[in-house]
Amino acid sequence: MIRATLSSLERFFLPNACVSCAALVERSMPDELVCSLCRSRLETVIGGCDRCHQPVPPIGPCRFCAPWPRAVRWISSAVWLGDEARQMVHHLKYEGYTRLASSMARLVTDVVGPPGPAVLVPVPLGPRRQRLRGFNQAGVIARALAARWGLEVASDVLRRVRDTSSQTGLAPEERETNVRGAFQAAPRPVAHDENRLVILVDDVLTTGATMVAAGTALAQSGWHQVGGVTFARALPYDKGALSPGRSRGAPTNHQPFTPFSRPG
Repeated sequence: MIRATLSSLERFFLPNACVSCAALVERSMPDELVCSLCRSRLETVIGGCDRCHQPVPPIGPCRFCAPWPRAVRWISSAVWLGDEARQMVHHLKYEGYTRLASSMARLVTDVVGPPGPAVLVPVPLGPRRQRLRGFNQAGVIARALAARWGLEVASDVLRRVRDTSSQTGLAPEERETNVRGAFQAAPRPVAHDENRLVILVDDVLTTGATMVAAGTALAQSGWHQVGGVTFARALPYDKGALSPGRSRGAPTNHQPFTPFSRPG
């Protein structure tokens, strides 16, 4: 009782500052770390390719997910990696603001409907980076998603067998080479339904190289139904190529994508 009262007084007299713009967060949302203005500036990833939601080219099929192995059925992201989303990711990964995972999970579930029978598998960090950071941001997001979807988090299914260099600044081909063979998956238990979905969870999708490498390792160990969700997604090089389905702010007038509804 006393602790709750002190906490309420602290939130009232010392409101949170927005991690994006540093303005005080509205008193009506004392536990938020992103103000309503910055939340309204987050741009949701809607429309595009049925499999990856990337904007499709004017002519021909989607080239973004064409190289993905068959086992990786789909990957969805909540928002584009604009300034506000980038600040949220930065403060989670490098400043230890793990409470941001709840906001990220809420935005993911706004875009991706309940997946049905599934298990959430966070993309693991390498041993050295895990020690230095003290936590895995993908695992924190996965646990927040699990609470909203009522699913299990299986952190022991996938491990990174070698430390890889940062993907930042690497060309797409270099990213693929950097993470190729970096993951190893535990064999799928006999009791696990072969058609039950495994959903990889990460903070940001750029070229998809990390997700694809992780999905390939899972497929090689008998996990043949792999999906993926990330909080944010890097903007396409040609921002003008974004599909009309992209909208600003949290989605309100669309049906959330339900993984089992996706064709193929």
